[in-house]
Amino acid sequence: MNAKDPATATQQLTAADGGPQAMTPSEAFVETMVANGVSEMFGIMGSAFMDAMDIFAPAGIRLIPVVHEQGAGHMADGYARVSGRHGVVIGQNGPGISNCVTAIAAAYWAHSPVVIVTPEAGTMGIGLGGFQEAKQLPMFQEFTKYQGHVTHPARMAEFTGRCFDRAMAEMGPTQLNIPRDYFYGQIKTEIPRPQRLDRGAGGEERLNEAAELLAQAKFPVIISGGGVVMADAIEECKALAERLGAPVVNSYLHNDSFPANHPLWCGPLGYQGSKAAMKLLAQADVVVALGSRLGPFGTLPQHGLDYWPKNAKIIQIDADHKMLGLVKKISVGICGDAKAAAVALSQRLAQRTLVCDATRAARADQIATEKATWEKELDDWTHERDPYSLDMIEEQKQERTFNGGEYLHPRQVLRELEKAMPEDVMVSTDIGNINSVANSYLRFNKPRSFFAAMSWGNCGYAFPTIIGAKVAAPHRPAISYAGDGAWGMSLMETLTCVRHNIPVTAVVFHNRQWGAEKKNQVDFYNRRFVAGELESPSFANIARAMGAEGIVVDRLEDVGPALKKAIDLQMNHGKTTIIEIMCTRELGDPFRRDALSKPVRMLDKYKDYV
Repeated sequence: MNAKDPATATQQLTAADGGPQAMTPSEAFVETMVANGVSEMFGIMGSAFMDAMDIFAPAGIRLIPVVHEQGAGHMADGYARVSGRHGVVIGQNGPGISNCVTAIAAAYWAHSPVVIVTPEAGTMGIGLGGFQEAKQLPMFQEFTKYQGHVTHPARMAEFTGRCFDRAMAEMGPTQLNIPRDYFYGQIKTEIPRPQRLDRGAGGEERLNEAAELLAQAKFPVIISGGGVVMADAIEECKALAERLGAPVVNSYLHNDSFPANHPLWCGPLGYQGSKAAMKLLAQADVVVALGSRLGPFGTLPQHGLDYWPKNAKIIQIDADHKMLGLVKKISVGICGDAKAAAVALSQRLAQRTLVCDATRAARADQIATEKATWEKELDDWTHERDPYSLDMIEEQKQERTFNGGEYLHPRQVLRELEKAMPEDVMVSTDIGNINSVANSYLRFNKPRSFFAAMSWGNCGYAFPTIIGAKVAAPHRPAISYAGDGAWGMSLMETLTCVRHNIPVTAVVFHNRQWGAEKKNQVDFYNRRFVAGELESPSFANIARAMGAEGIVVDRLEDVGPALKKAIDLQMNHGKTTIIEIMCTRELGDPFRRDALSKPVRMLDKYKDYV
């Protein structure tokens, strides 16, 4: 049986079994996944779970084989973030499972309800140093909300169900660890019904305090975070913003948390974000952080602006009470669901006279002016403005052209890609300099559209994540951004797309370097470049060899048409396309200026290295 809705699946199952019944542990495992709406999972086949894998298909579960297990974990992450349901990843015990650690860490910081199933060495061999034996629970304990270890075959359904429940309840990855011999035998068990929480708005007293602060605010600003997306609270956030006439800024790497076509939208905060958003936030006397943990990296100074309002009253709303006041000093902390809390605040403000009503029109004009100024700056930004990059531009004059083509400036490319983006698009970005600069150019009108590695910041994230997103939403255009360094870590999953008919579009910014780290060598190490060069063959040619389409872009006027062609191939012909964009080596603002300083050398032989 197969049903994506857990309630429907459970009804079918209960009607069929009438209570506890005899089955194998493998059947209990599979039926519990079916009860939780699992229809796709990602991984590489292995003998450790082959008995269960043998019945995936008749249960209506599609196992999508990948090239590398890290890719499977990222695919499960992308699947979960688009669908709002569990993403599931599985692999062979030992090395197959250890390959997933990075992906599960990324899912943890993205608050994705990913369930990783980790078959383990058999109970009779544990501790003997056998083949592919490892202690698999410690590997993931820092990056999971719950770890379920099946202690007896008869408890297979119990632990499986709990892992799925806890992933949704705590919005993060869980681990289901199963000794490989526990898939076999006969047990009598009942498949548990999925348990889902109803989340409330928060305490009445705190909500009233927040409403009073907002009623007295002269310049309120809303930060719309990832919790708004996860709670499906876009409309409720819009209603609250419209009641206040408040500018809305996206929290870092949550560019899909408020529609860019709304007049109150101002763009994202954080690294390479919107100057308009930052300048408006700087004026706030009351800030509503709706569904945001206010992560430290997402509120750092940027573009020379130390924009966080030091004297503003902060109202923070988060479903996890441990996040309240953790990073920023707050005036009111509300432990509640972003949607329910936004509704509760709007209701409290509906009949009240607000101080900010008197300046609503002036504030709207200021929002429009700041946004227009920022857009004009982006249009005109054809080179980086800091002196180090200007020096680099001079050095590059001789290498602007190659084989009749031209190296393109990343910002101009990003602007052209933005203009060519299709409606309802999903975009994932990798870590790196150009991808980070893309933060200024990625705008969305629909939630569950933008996916980044968040605080984990690992390379090789974007491409497999967009593959998982495409599996969950095959009707939506899917695009990933990666630099050549990150692409080298993930390009092998092109084979997954070709082998299993999962068409996506990958944009590769080929600038022949590790840009983010090289920028640090420019700014802090007197341009001593070590290990930063990445000379590579044509990625478009590699794509063609794998059975995908490959397009090389070396003229600015070809950027938009290339993306449109790739999307047509994806949506109408089922074809994966790799767009290789030949970029200059100009670099954006440094990635970790907050964490680096000019070196001091003590030994004589190193004193010149300052």
